[in-house]
Amino acid sequence: MPERTIAKLGIVGLGRMGRPMARHLLADGYVVCGFDPDPAAIEAARAIGLETADSCARLAEQCDAVILIVGFDSQVEQAIFGEGGVVAGARPGTILLIASTVAPGYMKALAERVTGHGLTAIDTPVAGGEMAAGSGELRVFAGGDKDTVESCHPLLNTFSTRVDYLGPAGTGQTAKAINNMLLWTCLVANVEGLDLGEALGVDREALREALCHSSGANWALETRADERPALWAEKDMDLLLDEAATSGVAMPLSQTVRQAIAAFKKARGLPVPEVD
Repeated sequence: MPERTIAKLGIVGLGRMGRPMARHLLADGYVVCGFDPDPAAIEAARAIGLETADSCARLAEQCDAVILIVGFDSQVEQAIFGEGGVVAGARPGTILLIASTVAPGYMKALAERVTGHGLTAIDTPVAGGEMAAGSGELRVFAGGDKDTVESCHPLLNTFSTRVDYLGPAGTGQTAKAINNMLLWTCLVANVEGLDLGEALGVDREALREALCHSSGANWALETRADERPALWAEKDMDLLLDEAATSGVAMPLSQTVRQAIAAFKKARGLPVPEVD
């Protein structure tokens, strides 16, 4: 296990994922500073003992590494390169950990761009959702300079139970995109199966229990992912399909899943995220 080489961390994004990640880092003895444009998120972060900054630049001035856990590529872009962004305050040698789910092509270009500012960016998108963030059992798909990734293992291990290194910048994001595609595919298949079983007179919970102990078992079924709002499902599928189109890879099943997840959410009156 590498020794700690990072004394102070910044976290940009203090919502459902960022705040519990910060809590685990604090509990492990890290000095952590956070930023979020939402005053309510700042207040909640301060309530758990987190220092906060009034901009990404001010945060970066203080930190050896900055974790970004925001919703969209455009938000990552704004946090790093926008007015008051990370590059305006970061010292040469600062490590940027992109824990957000972004397009693999964007991640690859980002890693190249920040080198001009003396910074290093690595892929560290996380999987497992809010429950895993709360319990410190996230999974990390890592990409980028291998030595840099390994130097970050101690901090990543505070909120995750597994870090998989996939290769150069962008590969971690590729793995996360595929992971999400499989998640949403399982979710909509589970819902269709449970709906059919119920229509044919099988108790829904009895069926779920039976399937969880059969060859049809999957994480989405076992954790009742169909009972949660699936906030980023459309964004995840659009990201994957855009990358597939750019790469010339046909993904007809994923096209169908994109339509099915939208229908699933509409039928349940679930919130649809804002279009980026």
